[in-house]
Amino acid sequence: MPDGSIIVTGASKGIGAAIVEALHTRGKTVFSLSRSGTSPVGYALQCDMTDESAVQKAFAEIAQNGPIEGLVNNAGVHLGSPSKSLPTAEYEEVMTLNATAVMVGCREVYPHLTGGGSIINIGSFFDRMGVPNNLAYCASKAAVGAITRCLATEWAADKIRVINVAPGYIETDLNREHLSRDKVRTWLKSRIPVGRPGTPEEVARLVTALIVEDIPFLTGETIYLDGGHGANH
Repeated sequence: MPDGSIIVTGASKGIGAAIVEALHTRGKTVFSLSRSGTSPVGYALQCDMTDESAVQKAFAEIAQNGPIEGLVNNAGVHLGSPSKSLPTAEYEEVMTLNATAVMVGCREVYPHLTGGGSIINIGSFFDRMGVPNNLAYCASKAAVGAITRCLATEWAADKIRVINVAPGYIETDLNREHLSRDKVRTWLKSRIPVGRPGTPEEVARLVTALIVEDIPFLTGETIYLDGGHGANH
């Protein structure tokens, strides 16, 4: 696989920012895409992943700086509503960013991965669960797994690996207050065998290892990083 740059979407905070920092620490050239256009390290570009023309422009601009080695599709949104009153607009908003934008990102980076490369899609362990008030989110993350499997089989001949990393409960700035509540902490400790939520840094270490180690035979898989939550009876 060529030694080139890595594109990370949704990279301004949370898991995305942690991935950028981990890749940078491992010596990778990282281009961070986000609506805010900010990044902890590396190069930052403002890009709305739901705007196809903006994605095409950003990828072309990055390619002018040298070969592209990989893409991490991390941008996403979580909105929850009771299914009996779920607005179609809300469902479509979640699907557009969490699933359609993943497809678009993969499609648009494909011609730039001329020597092969890695695509890491960030899914969720909700992809295999029935979660009340989360129909749109669960459906979108299940779609990420399907997109990953289809592209992995189509693009294997091009030496492009496509992998879905599906985190469980990860503590970030957005949910730290909620997860710190005694009732929630007690519930999480009873459900997650390791007894706690994960960290963005743990997700970042896995994503970085998948890219840096470059294991050609590993593709098309969903790797769950949930502290054993999904396996717990």
